[in-house]
Amino acid sequence: MDKKKRTRFIIIICCILAVILAGIIATGGHSGEEEPVKMVMKDAVLHESARINFLGIMTVNPAVISAYTVTAIIFVFALIVRIFVIPKFTKIPGKFQLLLEQAVGIFDGLATSNSPQRHKFLGAYVFTAGTYIFVGTMFELIGAMAPTVSGGSVALPAPLADINGAISMGVFSYCVILSGGIAGNRIKGVLNTLKDFSLPISMSFRLFGALLSGALVTELVYYYITTSFVIPVFVAVMFTMLHALIQAYVLTMLTALFYGEVCTKEE
Repeated sequence: MDKKKRTRFIIIICCILAVILAGIIATGGHSGEEEPVKMVMKDAVLHESARINFLGIMTVNPAVISAYTVTAIIFVFALIVRIFVIPKFTKIPGKFQLLLEQAVGIFDGLATSNSPQRHKFLGAYVFTAGTYIFVGTMFELIGAMAPTVSGGSVALPAPLADINGAISMGVFSYCVILSGGIAGNRIKGVLNTLKDFSLPISMSFRLFGALLSGALVTELVYYYITTSFVIPVFVAVMFTMLHALIQAYVLTMLTALFYGEVCTKEE
């Protein structure tokens, strides 16, 4: 970087810092919200006051709308790739083909290494679950808004930031592990799986707690005006990307690990 570019970069950084400082001084460090921070945090978890009318049938949490939206996005994208992209794959892969093959290879390798005997279904499940967790968590960054029954609007959260979504993912993963025990060891596999009766609870709350912590930190940063300039952008992106990658890996790794243990035939 030459001297002129370095000087220009320093000037831009100083201008950004000056704008942030001016905003903090102008607001005087007071919160711009009339609602107590305790209520803000409670609404972020329970969504009691920010419910959405679903097709005129019932009122649901915003995470339900997020779950359907993320499912539709993944389904349409997978359909487009299967119909228009995969038939054009070549022996020398392009960038998108290489990216797709690398993603599939990671989850297939995870399934194969933990369950060498029965890994085809496991590989498909962990790829699907990992994709859903990653895309669902990153969906929060879009900031899509939806009208609430109270007349306001709410930003759609990550589907798994709702306790019901996290429990559903944990229980479904446990059922997949149970199916591996039945296929591999019949009654013994069922008994081995049922020994870890706390597994769906731990998987659910680990997933829920990790995703919710990022949402709550972002809510706190936005709540106080002194930290609501530029900082929330970095905080939201950092927490969201880290949680998307880490939780997708953790849940799929635990599922593959326990699936391999219960479906391996005992000598």
